[in-house]
Amino acid sequence: MLDKNGIAKRIAREVKDGYYVNLGIGIPTLVANFIPKGINVVLQSENGLLGMGPFPYEGEENADLINAGKQTITTLPGSVFFDSSLSFGMIRARKVNLTILGAMEVSERGDIANWKIPGKMVKGMGGAMDLVASAENIIVAMQHVNKAGESKLLKKCTLPLTGIRCVKKVVTEMAVLDILPQGGFKLIERAPGISTEQIRNATEGQLIIEGEIPEMVL
Repeated sequence: MLDKNGIAKRIAREVKDGYYVNLGIGIPTLVANFIPKGINVVLQSENGLLGMGPFPYEGEENADLINAGKQTITTLPGSVFFDSSLSFGMIRARKVNLTILGAMEVSERGDIANWKIPGKMVKGMGGAMDLVASAENIIVAMQHVNKAGESKLLKKCTLPLTGIRCVKKVVTEMAVLDILPQGGFKLIERAPGISTEQIRNATEGQLIIEGEIPEMVL
């Protein structure tokens, strides 16, 4: 199975030259470390930055440079800083080409739950609801199953929803899956060493398998 860096590395292959990309909190922030060479991409952080670079090396952190998850980051030449109102203006005006988010649950219809677990204290929903309402291309980076081994790719989300019918692709430690317009997780790739049957057993929602499924190339 892939670790968190493996998930991020696979998602980085979905980034295209010229894209403006928003990275959500958690696994998505790691994508900044794996942008392919020769690809010109502008990473946006919703707290007010265009031109985010990879994470700094230990000892080179600048506490004044943070992403939306309050992690220290680096900036690239030409990066710019601005306030939250301008940042969300970009998001709501659909200036961001790709949004990469973490999630606690995703349904076979493309619904996403990623901001609240009932009964647990949260600081707020953050910018996730703006992102899922405005973005035309959303990829989710998440674990396929929870700590109890139960699927997080469901027929229907059980947690409070962040967005409805908005997720296009899911990358987990086990698989890459497209969410079809009519519903259902279509298996595209398997993680190295993971069988189709293992993925089937770990997926509660409708899983669509057509032909031989290749292993991921990282």
